[in-house]
Amino acid sequence: MLTPYDFFAPQRIVFGWGRRSEIGTLAKSLGSRAFIVSGSRTLDANGTLDELSRLLTNAGVTVERLATQTREPEVADVDAATTRLRDIGVREGDLLIAIGGGSAIDLAKAVSAMATNTHGTSVLDFLEGVGKGLKIDRPPLPLLAMPTTAGTGTEATKNAVISSYDPPFKKSLRSDLMIPKVVLVDPELTVSLPRNITAYTGMDAITQLIESLISRRAKPIPRALCWQGLELAIPAMFKLSCDLTHRASREAMSHAALLSGIALANSGLGFAHGVAASLGIQAKVPHGLACAVMLPSALSLNREVAKADLAQLGRHCDQWLRGKPASPSSDEKCSDDLALIHFQDVVQSLNQRFRIPQRLSELGVSREQLPALAKGSRGNSMDGNPCDVSDDALLAILERVW
Repeated sequence: MLTPYDFFAPQRIVFGWGRRSEIGTLAKSLGSRAFIVSGSRTLDANGTLDELSRLLTNAGVTVERLATQTREPEVADVDAATTRLRDIGVREGDLLIAIGGGSAIDLAKAVSAMATNTHGTSVLDFLEGVGKGLKIDRPPLPLLAMPTTAGTGTEATKNAVISSYDPPFKKSLRSDLMIPKVVLVDPELTVSLPRNITAYTGMDAITQLIESLISRRAKPIPRALCWQGLELAIPAMFKLSCDLTHRASREAMSHAALLSGIALANSGLGFAHGVAASLGIQAKVPHGLACAVMLPSALSLNREVAKADLAQLGRHCDQWLRGKPASPSSDEKCSDDLALIHFQDVVQSLNQRFRIPQRLSELGVSREQLPALAKGSRGNSMDGNPCDVSDDALLAILERVW
């Protein structure tokens, strides 16, 4: 018997190389005045924003530049952009367009919600676990999300992650109403990503796919998406480790990242993401890098409770990477333990190829920070981990990886 479940996804997904050319028509279907939230300043420097603005204008959509977000959004960033939008005046036919990585898209998602939910004085009032418990009960402004990285999957989720450093926290603004109306994924925009961003975002996507697959909240449709996403992402990341311009791999990663977002929005995450959120606040470690560093520990932690899935991943890896069985771990008759070890080796090999550090101390984390890091790891992601982790066990894991 199948357990009853709900499934959430964007209303429309437009995927393909060069399909950013359709942004005008897609935006026009949502409204007539677009407020743009952009990410990396490279989008300005290389003419991408000018190109997209022309396409929007030609389609009859008025363009307003609202914000540029180059770091993970903080409470003050959301409040400032929301104030600016409200000062301009929100009217019927308005929409937001997010063009950038996860930070820009999260900011746009939060602002689109705050623009219409005026019963709070700050986004803080709506954040899980730290605010006043206010809810998003009015439909946000329509949002078109256009990722320029391949990793976070936030273009397909129902939350926006917002940070604070005084007091320190990283929490979600969450509502079923916050899923973008249109997701436009053009993998061509990711070709110019530098090696470190390719590594961090790609390992974020792989971590999301694994954690959503084995989450205690895992559901049938997201599990199927996770399997396809990992089949695409693992060989693509190995290829990108030696050729950043490989088109098929860029396409595969953009699609895998999209699937990871849909999966996590429905099934949740786990240990690696719980710790990664805390690392971002306590030590300002980039999110994808933190996920990559913690993924091996997450696999070890969950090896018994999720052995069947992790072993099956190990059995498939040789086929995905080489096109045919090439080691005992790809034999269905080999032990689950051997297959699981093989999968852990694959993940470690990817980290090594991209020179991902193995220890928290290499990220600038001090031993004295570990108790606060452990405390800050509790939250929605950790709650989804397939096995319970006590405070003492969590601190012991961090000590081992330090």
